[in-house]
Amino acid sequence: MSIIIGLTGENCAGKGTIAEYLKKKSFYYLSLSDVIREELASKGKEITRANLIEEGNYMREHLGSGILSKKTIEKMEKDRNYVVDSVRNPEEAQELKKLNNFFFVYVTAPAEIRFERMHARGRESDPQTLEAFQKIEEMELKNAEKSKQNLLETFALADRKIVNDSSVEALHEKIDLLLASLSAEFKSHRPSWDEYFMGIAKQVSTRSNCMKRKVAAIIVKDKRLISTGYNGTPRGTKNCNEGGCPRCNSFAAAGTKLDECYCAHGEENAIVQAAYHGISVKGGTLYTTFVPCLYCTRMIINAGIEEVVYNADYPVTEAPENLFRQAGVKIRKMKI
Repeated sequence: MSIIIGLTGENCAGKGTIAEYLKKKSFYYLSLSDVIREELASKGKEITRANLIEEGNYMREHLGSGILSKKTIEKMEKDRNYVVDSVRNPEEAQELKKLNNFFFVYVTAPAEIRFERMHARGRESDPQTLEAFQKIEEMELKNAEKSKQNLLETFALADRKIVNDSSVEALHEKIDLLLASLSAEFKSHRPSWDEYFMGIAKQVSTRSNCMKRKVAAIIVKDKRLISTGYNGTPRGTKNCNEGGCPRCNSFAAAGTKLDECYCAHGEENAIVQAAYHGISVKGGTLYTTFVPCLYCTRMIINAGIEEVVYNADYPVTEAPENLFRQAGVKIRKMKI
């Protein structure tokens, strides 16, 4: 996940204006209220402020106070920045605060200014006097029931506060200052090359058709992936998980009945696939999800691979490691 900014605040404080500005800066917009709107639409109900509040309270009461946040988090993708609007309940805020790199911002302005902003938009359903506006707001600010809106407790959880009591341009400047301050706090984890390539190897292993253990290896040269392989029966034969390998399908004990195993190993397939396509692996690095067996060790050495990085041990690793060292092939364990 990149960076997520959550917004809370009173009505007409400027949350929408901030969200629009962040969208221009490549933030993707999500609103907890949209979860309620989707629910109202599915029930054929009119989308009004009163219905939104009523349905939101109903969902929190029956599905948990953090349900709107949970459903919103499900929509997020790891490689995007998000601005999340309409956080109105403390448990919604707490659910979002579990995310890495989440910053919660309270946006506010004096009631008189907010009432003028609301009045300027000219909606018939809006209160027509400042007194009526404040009375409605007081009902939303604090509530003894955990399932309902409780803005005061939500505001108290904010990491930052922005007072929007001036022009839009001034508000934009405050957002720019906020982003500048967050950049010092924002810790973006960029995987190391080892983490990156071992992560790819683990993903490749999910393609394995072996009944006993899913293993994969990839070969890298000059920080470029040149070949992949996972364990399984040979090309054109019945897959192991379809009954293709007698040993694996009988779940033989480790180290036994090896003469009955039809499955090629991940390291073997990575090397063979490179040869099949005429690609040299000489001088490359092999990343594998398990330490190579003795058979694959010999193949790796003879293929000219210079380094082996593995994620997990087999019960017996001494012989392969000794042979690698004799041949001058570097070998090291990297657990992820």
